[in-house]
Amino acid sequence: MKDISIAIDGPASSGKSTVAKILAKDYGYIYIDTGAMYRAVTYLALAKKISVETEELLIQAIEKQPISFQASENGQQVFVGDENVTEAIRQNDVTNLVSTVAAKSLVRTALVKLQQEFGKNGGVVMDGRDIGTVVLPKAEVKIFLVASVEERAERRYKENIAKKIPTDFEILKEEIARRDYLDSTREISPLVQAEDAVLLDTTGLNIEEVVGEIKKIIIEKTR
Repeated sequence: MKDISIAIDGPASSGKSTVAKILAKDYGYIYIDTGAMYRAVTYLALAKKISVETEELLIQAIEKQPISFQASENGQQVFVGDENVTEAIRQNDVTNLVSTVAAKSLVRTALVKLQQEFGKNGGVVMDGRDIGTVVLPKAEVKIFLVASVEERAERRYKENIAKKIPTDFEILKEEIARRDYLDSTREISPLVQAEDAVLLDTTGLNIEEVVGEIKKIIIEKTR
């Protein structure tokens, strides 16, 4: 199979990042976690006490401390400048603010440009909210993952507990539903299924089953 671009979109905790990492490893592709990029900007806003309404200052912060990814034995690590923020960007304060930051037009413009640069030569698996519609509109394979709020909350709850992040399950469900609303109703690049994306409901499926279904779609799309 020639090097292609694989775009995986979907709401929070639908399994995008997990399956994207596996697919990238199996195909020898580069994995780009666009959600981590928006989380990194959110982390900078909180760490530097920058109001999320002052977009110019957010852009300046990104320019001073560029976002980058590095592979390691423990998986992909996320950096802002020289600081490893892999764990910090998964904390609740970042999670609760990231949809607001991701809705800012200047922030999206800056990060989308960088994401498109990452993906211009193919051989990439990229996941997010607007990959198939905005970032990689010509991707050979586009997947739109969905799952029930209950199941997505259960997945995120288990992840958080494993990482020792204090989490209330009922509050988590409310937060995920709120993020769904914010992501799908924002004015700039809302979460929406691309016309040529394949819808895959992962409710009741384990990771291996989801990866298997996506590989079937990839085979079909690249014949």
